Amino acid sequence: MLNKEKVNLAIAPIAWTNDDLPDLGAENTFEQCVSEMALSGFKGSEIGNKYPKDVETLKHKLEVRGLRICNAWFSSLLLSEGYDATIEAFIKHRDFLHALGAKVIGASEQGNSIQGKSVSIFGEKPVYTDEQWALIAKGFNEMGRLAKEKGMYFTVHHHMGTGIQTEAEIDKLMEITDPDLVYLLYDTGHLAFSGEDAIGVLKKYVNRVKHVHLKSIRRDVINEGKEKGWSFLDCVRAGAFTVPGDGDFDFTPVFDILADADYEGWVVVEAEQDPAKANPYEYACLARKYISEKTGL
Repeated sequence: MLNKEKVNLAIAPIAWTNDDLPDLGAENTFEQCVSEMALSGFKGSEIGNKYPKDVETLKHKLEVRGLRICNAWFSSLLLSEGYDATIEAFIKHRDFLHALGAKVIGASEQGNSIQGKSVSIFGEKPVYTDEQWALIAKGFNEMGRLAKEKGMYFTVHHHMGTGIQTEAEIDKLMEITDPDLVYLLYDTGHLAFSGEDAIGVLKKYVNRVKHVHLKSIRRDVINEGKEKGWSFLDCVRAGAFTVPGDGDFDFTPVFDILADADYEGWVVVEAEQDPAKANPYEYACLARKYISEKTGL
């Protein structure tokens, strides 16, 4: 069982409205989203494209529903926009999240990512050169230092379609970055989608995990996408991901490893689907019930 005093449960708005596929859930409002999060029993949220940009407005809308912000995605563009521009953008993002009371910043290097492109997610992902790895290490270490200044954790989100997707690439990242500055955002769904050893990765790096995304997969959809050369967003639209308690991923060992390591932080249901096919509130309730039964949260 996870320690209720140390672990908080959140859900991401991507089930209601998708930032990368804005037609998915276009009809769902911000207030519907956060109201249904609270109604289904969650205590925290990440930030979506419909959320108010004003700190006080957003804090009020969340506080009346008993919600807090735990993290928000940061697109690192070290490999396209360069070091200085990326660090400048990161500082603004950090300060916004700090003002909201968040303790985690989740980043992904998007400078040459294919996750939003209409190319096969299975054969055309970027592979970093030594020079690119060096720039990423420099940039991520600096972002980690800047986060630490505010008492926050800088976490890297391994992600399909990027150069930090596979277990070997996560190993490289962990090797070349400062363990006191750069942490891992562990995502069950992206590792399972990529065909990696999701449990082995968690065992190896649990002490550097400072944020957890819980998502399941539908293996038949991924297999079809592989056969047909679908893009990442094609796979998402077709239903490659789903919530814990549904799909083909066994979360029991994940919860056991986190419990044994006395994990402290947020676990977040983050499972993008088409809300017209998978009602966000109903799937949030399904996930909440499953996690409660499995972890005691």
